[in-house]
Amino acid sequence: MNEGVLVLTGPTASGKTDLAVALAKRFGAEIIGADSRQIYRNMPIGTAAPDDSQRAEVPHHLVGFLDPQERYSAGRFARDARAIIRDVHARGRRVIVVGGTGFYVRALTGDVHLASQYDEALRERLAHEARMHPPEFLHEWLRAHDAVRAQALDPHDTYRVLRALEVALTPRSARDEGENALQGEHTVRYLKVFLDVPLAENDHRITLRTDAMLRAGLVEEAERVGAEAVAATAVGYPQALAFARGWSTLPELRETLARATRRYARRQRSWFRREPETRWLPPEDVERSARELLGWS
Repeated sequence: MNEGVLVLTGPTASGKTDLAVALAKRFGAEIIGADSRQIYRNMPIGTAAPDDSQRAEVPHHLVGFLDPQERYSAGRFARDARAIIRDVHARGRRVIVVGGTGFYVRALTGDVHLASQYDEALRERLAHEARMHPPEFLHEWLRAHDAVRAQALDPHDTYRVLRALEVALTPRSARDEGENALQGEHTVRYLKVFLDVPLAENDHRITLRTDAMLRAGLVEEAERVGAEAVAATAVGYPQALAFARGWSTLPELRETLARATRRYARRQRSWFRREPETRWLPPEDVERSARELLGWS
């Protein structure tokens, strides 16, 4: 069975998870997460990961499986996701990929060059530069080599900026080798949909989500994860840890968290506006598009 894959993206708080679960139940599909922070274990509050009831209703893959201290690349995601797609299709079920990490989606659908292997010398050099220079320097360096990728990244998200630099500075021959290996593994038709929720509505949802996260224990979760974890750069955790250290008040935490999340949502919009063959649809039109364009019934 290979009827194609629905890729459901959108800004944070746009309702991707709830819609994906509803569609998966309707179409007999399984879900693959495409969120670079929901991959981590024990971080359900700050990452807004699918809850236990949602995961009990529909099988989820690449969600909550990695230790927060571990690194995970877009290339590894693409390989893992394609293997899962093959397995799910072989079992006669459909696949919905859901998440807002643009580079993951781009890697999966074949619209990016990826290095076939890590260059340890390059990684060491970049780590040294990160120790010697402020985040803005690294971001400008990335902008000089890949302006599109730089625009989509927060200058202070050092981990992602360094990973993007690593890919950008890898010799083209190595990138071509890695991309050819990935493309040779699996060919599938993707329907990429971006949830077109009005900006004001999305901002309101972000405010509601911010309050819900704080009530649910985001600060305590951030303290458990710790500032040194790879996953701790996700939006919400630096703000929560600053509050835990007494560097801000609760109203200040609420405001800085909501503002950082709104900025992230706008970067997601900018990223996916440049993604090839991405359809911007209101949530109520996604099911019809899956039926018409993928032949799902």
